[in-house]
Amino acid sequence: MVPPVLAATAARAAGSYPVKPIVIVVPAPRGGGTDVFARALATLAEDDLKQTLIVDNRPRNGGTDGIARTVAAPPDGYTVAFTWNSPLTAAPLASTVPYGPESYQPVMSVGYSSYVLCVRPDFPADSARGLLDALKARPGAYSLGNDGMGGILHLGTERIFRAVGAQVRPVPFVGAVDTARSFLAGQVDVYGGSLSAILPHLREKRARCLMLTSASDNAVMPEAQGLAHLGLGEAETVLWWSLIAPAGTPPEVIGRLEEAFLRAAATPRFKDLMTAQGAVHRLRGSRETSAAIRREIDSLGGIVQAIGLQRTASR
Repeated sequence: MVPPVLAATAARAAGSYPVKPIVIVVPAPRGGGTDVFARALATLAEDDLKQTLIVDNRPRNGGTDGIARTVAAPPDGYTVAFTWNSPLTAAPLASTVPYGPESYQPVMSVGYSSYVLCVRPDFPADSARGLLDALKARPGAYSLGNDGMGGILHLGTERIFRAVGAQVRPVPFVGAVDTARSFLAGQVDVYGGSLSAILPHLREKRARCLMLTSASDNAVMPEAQGLAHLGLGEAETVLWWSLIAPAGTPPEVIGRLEEAFLRAAATPRFKDLMTAQGAVHRLRGSRETSAAIRREIDSLGGIVQAIGLQRTASR
């Protein structure tokens, strides 16, 4: 709960907000899709807000360190976070973290993208169905790199594998860029992660992406099939991005941030960037983003219970 004195101070400051630089915590490594989108939005929103926006990457512990730092900051609008959904919706269910949905106020969200499952050229499958058949034929023999145990990608792929009777060893890495690097080095058999991190390697034909975790296909990657083709459309899991502020941030400040970042995200430059990264551009305001977060927490809670995942302590 925000102390009354602190809340009153923040409210008085809201009218002239912002009067100093704003820190955007990004709980992901540099170079990945979340970081790329955050930096683009920061650049585009600076003219509107008439202040410098500083991106601060805090990728440890599957992004939970960055979110914890954000929610612990004063609720004055000068520390916010641009994040993908996993630290907000999956992490509180799978690990003991010092925050929950009551700890932050969603500001807006920009769109979504499917996760992709990719293999190296010598893998014995050339389709989504072939991939699942290969994994099912050798229980536990293959490994899949992900961006953190108990994260949304881990939970989403477990839901898919359980539906077809496959057993795959999950191996966590620090973000999709690290996962892609380790996958290409042969440390895991299957890459699981964002499309943006693997795209350069697809162009070099060092990887083949066979399956999407979305129900629908993606025009950027026509060779990879969505789950609807496999009769698994209800197992859809997607990656999406939002901006949040600490709970107790004055409504006037939330409104100013919402306005500025929605305007920045609506520019052709940002739309084109999302398309180039294989993402779907869809803007949502504060209320709609809040509702989406709560729906996803409810949905993922069922997966955690189904696979018997034990909540782990945050490091």
